[in-house]
Amino acid sequence: MQAWLEMDFLKASITLGRMALGTKNRQQQTAEVCKQHLRENHMRQLGLVEEFIQEIEGTGKNHDVGKWGQFADASWKNEEMLKRLDAAFEKWLNP
Repeated sequence: MQAWLEMDFLKASITLGRMALGTKNRQQQTAEVCKQHLRENHMRQLGLVEEFIQEIEGTGKNHDVGKWGQFADASWKNEEMLKRLDAAFEKWLNP
């Protein structure tokens, strides 16, 4: 019975590891889409865009690409996410 429990635990650990990797990949993809969108659509304000990116992600030990998830929703529709991102950038520019 103990061997069976250990096997179940191992399977659960592997599944959770895959889910975590998938989540991490999704967070990275979201971050890249957001940063590319900002850089392409606000080229004249590139210095401010980079400052905004650093403010969102943090730096050093506080760096977290998962913070871009605040613009995403459960449907993962990029169009809606980018609208929210643009609104946040405009609000950041004009507090």
